[in-house]
Amino acid sequence: MQIASTPRLAQVFVELADTLVDEFDMLNFLQVLTERCVERLPADAAGLMLTDQRGAMQLMASSHERAREVAVRELRSKSGPSLDCFSTGTAITDVDLAIAHERWPAFAATAVGVGFGAAHAMPMRLRGQVLGALTLFTNGRDQFDKDSFAVGQAMADIATIGLLQERGLFDQQILSEQLQSALHSRVLMEQAKGMLAARAGVTVSAAFTRMRTHARNNGITLTAVATAVVDGSIDERILAGS
Repeated sequence: MQIASTPRLAQVFVELADTLVDEFDMLNFLQVLTERCVERLPADAAGLMLTDQRGAMQLMASSHERAREVAVRELRSKSGPSLDCFSTGTAITDVDLAIAHERWPAFAATAVGVGFGAAHAMPMRLRGQVLGALTLFTNGRDQFDKDSFAVGQAMADIATIGLLQERGLFDQQILSEQLQSALHSRVLMEQAKGMLAARAGVTVSAAFTRMRTHARNNGITLTAVATAVVDGSIDERILAGS
């Protein structure tokens, strides 16, 4: 996969910077970031973690279920490139997962087990403020060239600026509260995805796609759709037709 053309990359950067809207949906914004990384960079999957009010990293978005599974294992084992990237504020690139077992045993075993060969973690940062980490995975043991890395870090940077500018959240306490709210929404989202998948007899990924499509088509947030799924106020047949 090649890096996207300059015009398309410009469109992506505008999309990632456009957070000054009335109904800003942080969960969807972060999800879009992971998906655009896979679409526009030589990556096969992406995961994104941000810190909560206690300073602990939490999974906020993933482009594929494989990336989610690896991120969950990293958080449980408290060891992996995303966590190291966040703690140091510096990128960790070209990680050959086949030889990373000594450094991050649980993470490496899970990543290799789901088919990944390499990982690249980039900080979500603005100046000295680090919010989290964006991690990209490739199926092979491919290294990122200089241009791929530069574009990936630029996407992470512009998304971080977008998060911070949303309603002027440069105050750390206010930002922490906003991210904590998004974390609660993420937990609700995972519950809703599982419930919808069971009710509709589809995969978790398909259930998530139906929820996002319904939210986009009706101008509502993902959190609102997830709440409706969990409390049973929306029929899965409606979502199937979205």
